[in-house]
Amino acid sequence: MVDFSALRFRIKTVLQLNRSLSIVWRYAAGWTAVNAFLVFVQGLFPVATFYLMKQIVDTASAVLGSSGQESQNYSLLFVWVGLAAVVALCAALSRSLGEYTSTAQSLILSDRVADMLHEKSHVVDLAYYEDPSYYDTLHRAQEEAPLRLPRIVDGLIEIARSITALLGVVILLFSFNGFLVLALLLATIPVAVIRILYSQKSYELDKSQTESERRAWYYHSVLTDMAEAKELRVFNLGNLFRERFQLLKKIMREQRLDLLRSRAVMDMISQLLVVMVLFGSVVWIVSMTVKGQSTLGELVAFYLAFQGGLSYMQSLFYAFAELYEDNLFLSNLHEFVGIQPEITKPSSPVPVPDKVKTGIECKGLEFTYPGSTSPAIKGIDLTLSPGEVIALVGDNGSGKTTIVKLLCRLYDPTAGKITVDNIDLRKFDPVEWRKRVSVVFQDYAHYALTVRENIWLGNIAVPPDEESIKKVAHHCGAASFIEKLPDAYNTELGRWFTDGHELSIGEWQKIALARTFWRDADIFIFDEPSSSLDPIAEEQLLQNFRTLLAERSAILISHRFSTIQMADCIYVVKEGQIVEKGKHDDLVKKKGHYAELYHAQAKHYRSQGRTG
Repeated sequence: MVDFSALRFRIKTVLQLNRSLSIVWRYAAGWTAVNAFLVFVQGLFPVATFYLMKQIVDTASAVLGSSGQESQNYSLLFVWVGLAAVVALCAALSRSLGEYTSTAQSLILSDRVADMLHEKSHVVDLAYYEDPSYYDTLHRAQEEAPLRLPRIVDGLIEIARSITALLGVVILLFSFNGFLVLALLLATIPVAVIRILYSQKSYELDKSQTESERRAWYYHSVLTDMAEAKELRVFNLGNLFRERFQLLKKIMREQRLDLLRSRAVMDMISQLLVVMVLFGSVVWIVSMTVKGQSTLGELVAFYLAFQGGLSYMQSLFYAFAELYEDNLFLSNLHEFVGIQPEITKPSSPVPVPDKVKTGIECKGLEFTYPGSTSPAIKGIDLTLSPGEVIALVGDNGSGKTTIVKLLCRLYDPTAGKITVDNIDLRKFDPVEWRKRVSVVFQDYAHYALTVRENIWLGNIAVPPDEESIKKVAHHCGAASFIEKLPDAYNTELGRWFTDGHELSIGEWQKIALARTFWRDADIFIFDEPSSSLDPIAEEQLLQNFRTLLAERSAILISHRFSTIQMADCIYVVKEGQIVEKGKHDDLVKKKGHYAELYHAQAKHYRSQGRTG
């Protein structure tokens, strides 16, 4: 039985072209319409040129045969030459306009595709960022879509231009002999078949190389980014990553060249057929002329028309093959844009309370990360009352940050629920809920923006008033070093751009804290808020902490017990479960896991004190 699956896939791919065209029309309708008109006009010029060449040659022959005695033929010759010049000038003008409109259209589409990628990237669930297949999809979309969409437009333009010109050529050739039209088809169909087959193979190769391409890019970033620059030199890792990059690129390059060699061989065979048909037809046309069955002008015109017909036919089939290939690659864009987040706004969301009144409660909370077989947390019960400060303490990987992610509704629990004033968190619009929460994550962002903007990003709905920004920075201990920067709050941070100023990790953390407090939230979450601060800076932060909170609720995650002790209630998390809760002194007296963690840290200070 014949397997039609490959054929069905190709037909389906071509039929999905309308998705790409809808994007083109939506974002560049005006330029597309202008291009379509220019394409139609450009398709008429070759036929006009072939006809005028016939008239020029026949008229020139008549002039030569008349021994220069018929001045009328001279005048007519100049008319035909003048018309040919006008057509050539119009064709050149049309090409120039076409290049301009095509470039404008391509630039618009490239920018719009980038915006589509950005729009989807920031709304997909956080879970996608922890899934390698998501990165494969994103990588293919980022690498190919901005290039391929304008190429689809160019391909359609080329198809329209070739069809317009080809129709005129076919009519011209058919008026001479239908055999020439048949010869055109015989010469060019094999070329088209080969192109389409290798378009499919090229797409499949690119798809299979996606992870290798991302891995090579990772090695490149290790070699060129600031993040790994220090360790790269201290541990002498440069050549290791260079060799891995080169080896991976060599394997991908050889695979690509194998495909290109195979296609080149098939192309040469098909081109041999084209050459044979072309010059066989030339011999036949010349023999017809020698026998007196056609004029010299017809010989020139039909030879040029046949040669042009071959060119247009090849261009047409090449354009179809490239269109098929481009549409295959654009399926990556459609796949990425088609990703639907699971954490979405309910159809009838409950309004988020202006002020949390009774508090937040986690009941039987359980969560398993996508792709994992065991839950990260299970059976979590905790409460956060208005104005209360609680702390989550535990070993690395015990599930503390997972609880925070669920509270921010970056994930939904796989079991149990979180309620706010006895309302299930999932009944709120997640965007509106997150406006009531402010977080400084352990891996807080370093934005290559000004100091003022770095703080303002905590709540962009509020204008970055200078005095308010300074006040927040002062309370977080950041004002002292900010005022020493070259342009104070207008200093651009980081080393990404010219005149950027790099901060120490402790200074970056103070900026992140200021950004967190800039938001007028009900709940503040601090994941290791003082991990990079020196003891004096930490002490200043703790002194200002309650003032900054202004009787609002907070969750602290820290390994520093100096920070933890200020909490009203401490929850001890071990292996994804809460094993203890209470105040610091009570937990120490229980001699449980909290006491074990506390004494493990405190003994170093005690031993240092005895030594001193």
